[in-house]
Amino acid sequence: DGRQVLLVETEGRQGIAQLFDTPPLPYEERRVAVARGGGVVKALAIDVEEALLEYLEMFYNLRRAGRALRRVGAVDFATTIAPGLRDVLLTGKVKEAVTRRHDGRPVYDAVVVDAPPTGRITRFLNVTGEMAGLARSGPIKTQSDGVMAVLRSPQTAVHLVTLLEDMPVQETADAIAELTAAGLPVGSVVVNMATEPALPEPALARAAQDGLTGADLAPALAAAGLQDVAGLADALAAEATEHARRWASQDELRDEVEALDRPTVELPLLPGPMDLGALFQLAGRLEEHLRTEVAA
Repeated sequence: DGRQVLLVETEGRQGIAQLFDTPPLPYEERRVAVARGGGVVKALAIDVEEALLEYLEMFYNLRRAGRALRRVGAVDFATTIAPGLRDVLLTGKVKEAVTRRHDGRPVYDAVVVDAPPTGRITRFLNVTGEMAGLARSGPIKTQSDGVMAVLRSPQTAVHLVTLLEDMPVQETADAIAELTAAGLPVGSVVVNMATEPALPEPALARAAQDGLTGADLAPALAAAGLQDVAGLADALAAEATEHARRWASQDELRDEVEALDRPTVELPLLPGPMDLGALFQLAGRLEEHLRTEVAA
């Protein structure tokens, strides 16, 4: 539909470039895909040192001095010993992309950020607010207040990705509580790599509760014309029991995710590599979820 979207990564992994099969992204916005209807997807890999140089130039007119500091390693030193500074620079760059305008309208219809892992997300987003509390006036205060205004606005949503495993689900629950306490808007929970049961419901329930044995499966294997089925039956029974119990555990974790009271979408575990075809398949699932949420 002609919309403009910017993807941003903050961890230096070049994951967006790999996903879209493009060369490594420089510190500038590059087009990585054209969507149906004329939409454009651009991507940006934020380089912390370059962001700091921009910051020095923007607020203190010190870009040349900043480059001199970079040559002697002072910029890297500063961002290493002060991890909060790194997060301030990253979120500041995101805020600039969100608020940039051309001919009176936003340049981007959506800015999607691949943020740090769930366990660190609240500190990453809220560190600028903490910085604003320390600086009573000046450019740092102005910049920090501007970033937090965007992050806490209705146009922002922090979506959390989890797996149906104990630790990821608990981290997601903790993150929702922390984000809410910090006044940061929580969006949807995305359950990634979800699987489908390989057995019908009655067989799943029986296998999960009592377990299956080779004796349960041997008659069916023999009826299918297989010979010497004892070993095969034992192996299949063990695998089916493990699968059923794993599925029962995942069902319990689904209940925990549902109890978080957030819109939830499951993305399937896909066979094969994560290429553009797989990307469009997952995008279709997300699009369907969004339509359902809007209709509700």
